[in-house]
Amino acid sequence: MNQEQYEKIRAGNGFIAALDQSGGSTPKALKLYGVGEDAYSNEEEMFDRIHEMRTRIITSPSFHGERIVGAILFENTMDRAIEGFGSAEYLWTVKQVVPFLKIDKGLAADADDVQLMKPIGGLPQLLERAREKGVFGTKERSVIKRANRKGIQAIVEQQFEVGRQVLAGGLMPILEPEVDIHAPDKAEAERMLRDAILAGLDKLPAGQTVMFKITLPEEDGFYTPLVEHPKVLKVVALSGGYSREEANERLARNPGVIASFSRALTEGLSAQQSDDEFDAALDEAIDAIYAASVA
Repeated sequence: MNQEQYEKIRAGNGFIAALDQSGGSTPKALKLYGVGEDAYSNEEEMFDRIHEMRTRIITSPSFHGERIVGAILFENTMDRAIEGFGSAEYLWTVKQVVPFLKIDKGLAADADDVQLMKPIGGLPQLLERAREKGVFGTKERSVIKRANRKGIQAIVEQQFEVGRQVLAGGLMPILEPEVDIHAPDKAEAERMLRDAILAGLDKLPAGQTVMFKITLPEEDGFYTPLVEHPKVLKVVALSGGYSREEANERLARNPGVIASFSRALTEGLSAQQSDDEFDAALDEAIDAIYAASVA
């Protein structure tokens, strides 16, 4: 594991950009960006369009390691190039932004008010390939719909199991047990989740660290026990469907937690903008998210 990158995540000021929309979420992301389904005729062309969008973001003068400590890529993006570099290599070598990779293959069907991750086939090989391409860590997402203790326990156990495999593969896992912002008992679900995570950390061998990506909580400072935990490198927050303004306001009330926003980062960006307009809009978004992350 790259020690310089580890220190950048541990002590650097800024946030993690989530640029990891996958097959299911890409059409929506492109539509918000002003690229309709008439702009591509198959999946490969769709991924060409989203890579153009991501390349425009990553190569923007506004996107750099002084305000952004990391970026999460989709596997298809990792396998492509940006200005002659592999995408992960470009992030670190040119921008000083630590690269992460989304490794989950989507969500299983609802059971016990949660959606576990689908099985991740070929995970050891994917981790090896990611490491060879210069990726530092991974991200793996599952979703909690209600405060169901059995379901939440299953989520946390699966997250830690995948995390152990990622650590064994030489990478840093970001465990992401998302709580749906529309859960009717969101605060109670968060209490159950935090208790289960802390119990899971107790079982983690000494000297190992993981990261967490959590939903912005109902109670300010709720995840401080994770932020301060010796086995947690960093706690980052997803925007989860909140507008950028509300996500930033919530984030600023949770010291030690930094952003890892996707839709809230790209809100207001458009394929139809000139480069100057695009860079100005991105700079404004990055500046607001950075400010909330270091508050």
